[in-house]
Amino acid sequence: MSSLSAVEGFTCGGLAGCAAVTFSNSAEVAKTRLQLQGELSKRGGVKVYQNVFDALLKTWRNEGIRGLQRGIGAAYFYQVALNGCYIGFYEPIRRSINSALDIEPSRQVAATTLLAGSLSAVSGAFFSSPLFLVKARMQAYSPVLPIGTQRYYKHAAHALSTIVLEEGPKGLMRGADAAMLRAAFAGMVQVPSYIWAKGLLVRHGLGDPDSAATFVLSSALSGALVCLAMQPADTALTRVYNQPTMVMPDGRLVGKLYKNPLDCMWKTLKIEGLHGWYKGATAQFCFLLPQTIILLTANDIIVRLYLQARDRPL
Repeated sequence: MSSLSAVEGFTCGGLAGCAAVTFSNSAEVAKTRLQLQGELSKRGGVKVYQNVFDALLKTWRNEGIRGLQRGIGAAYFYQVALNGCYIGFYEPIRRSINSALDIEPSRQVAATTLLAGSLSAVSGAFFSSPLFLVKARMQAYSPVLPIGTQRYYKHAAHALSTIVLEEGPKGLMRGADAAMLRAAFAGMVQVPSYIWAKGLLVRHGLGDPDSAATFVLSSALSGALVCLAMQPADTALTRVYNQPTMVMPDGRLVGKLYKNPLDCMWKTLKIEGLHGWYKGATAQFCFLLPQTIILLTANDIIVRLYLQARDRPL
């Protein structure tokens, strides 16, 4: 069975991302609000939400299904851009790096695997950054229990046009450096750890390469490792995207709280301690576990079905 081209991989990865975020978006809404709660407050500020389950319950009670699925439209487009690049470009990049180093393209080498994962994730984060910006701001908005800077957008297109009008075209790329930092951490772990775990299970006879159980177990391990690795950068990403802005004397629009994601991580650590980095970690795991399981499992299934259909003799 032949491999996918970059375009085919992009399409399959994007479809898998859309399937995953349909089920995981509510947990990300809770994660976003928990990360903004008590921002730069030594004593944690007022706790509107006690934990991820409290956040989900209060959002449901006060805002209904619409609240739990805030930003879902932007999330779909974001998943296409992010995972289309991340999953779709991962294998071509890995094979190209192997070939450049005179390594058999099909061989899994730790160093080139990690580099390919990071590069494909960073490229996806860069191109999808405006959509993550919109998604984060829409998820943070609550008409009943507001936390952090509040911005109301009717839908994704309205958000994009409003940002351009109020912040200029450069406003769409606000926080792109934070998104790329987060993606670098996640990219080095997610797909490589999934492939490693799946290979380990198959080699030791603990799972069939095409079984649902193998997909789920491999994805669950990958999700746990990703959560641990990228949570500090993810908290910085949410806060940089959502922070209020101000106009400087020279006309530049800058963030009021943070200069960049590293500044955000440092201020969070200094004022809130290590706990500040890992705010919303439980919600993050509740988001990442179904997201990773459905994303990688769906991608495997979609790719297999597509290749069977594509390569079937006429």
